Amino acid sequence: MILRIFETIVPVFGVIGIGYFYGRRFAPNMRAANGLNITVFTPALIFYALTEQSGRHLDLGLAALGAVVVVFGAGALGWLWVWATGRRAAVYVPPIMFPNCGNLGLPVAHLAFGNEGLALMVVLMVVENTLQFTVGLWLLGERVSPRALARNPMLVATAAGMICMAMGWQAPAMIEPAIKMLGDVSIPLMLISLGVRLSGGTQGQWSAGLIGGLAAPVAGLAVAIPFVWIAQPGQTLAALIIIFGVMPPAVLNYMLAEMYDVEPQHVAAIVAVGHVIALIALPLTLAFVL
Repeated sequence: MILRIFETIVPVFGVIGIGYFYGRRFAPNMRAANGLNITVFTPALIFYALTEQSGRHLDLGLAALGAVVVVFGAGALGWLWVWATGRRAAVYVPPIMFPNCGNLGLPVAHLAFGNEGLALMVVLMVVENTLQFTVGLWLLGERVSPRALARNPMLVATAAGMICMAMGWQAPAMIEPAIKMLGDVSIPLMLISLGVRLSGGTQGQWSAGLIGGLAAPVAGLAVAIPFVWIAQPGQTLAALIIIFGVMPPAVLNYMLAEMYDVEPQHVAAIVAVGHVIALIALPLTLAFVL
């Protein structure tokens, strides 16, 4: 059990660490690489996971429902907390609602649960990502564009993958290896990018970081565990929903806060400290669910 936990955690945080120290040394501009990952590599990973690695027996609908319940449930708890403590909702609620199920959740799911775990976590990630670009933007005071959602490559890849899976279609044998190669780039690049992003520092604000970084997994688990107990999903999906709940805040929370000038220093601190907390919380959670 301990060996399996280390086999899951060490590669993930090891690659993040490489990105972190590379970022501290060279401060690379990851904009182009991140753009490729969002528009090419991750959509290829999503499509491949849904059509080639998942079986039709997987309860993807229940996975999607679990993501919706955990995101909105954690958000409701976050709203109650910021209302009771007088904090600004736009700063604290999005990091509590939207976990890092992409560049941290995908590799953990793949290493711990194989192809089945990867396919299920892809569904959790896509639901969370869709909610962040709709509800999340609304929380930041921005308008939601249906046209932009329809052009989102990850959502397009998800829709295409779901249709192909439902119809029993697969990519032609001549094309499938290329899709796989593109998808294989996604996870390592996500981890390197996360490390580089975290290396940028947080300009202090550690009080906000500690409070928000702790609130995110506490709220997520407070919703995920009762959902699993009530819904009784399969063993792998149950484990992944709990892992989804305990994940630290997504780095995208900081990127959007910076874009829309919503106290980005505070949000950056929440994301950074949340990932430090994950070094302890994630192994403990894996020990519980494995």
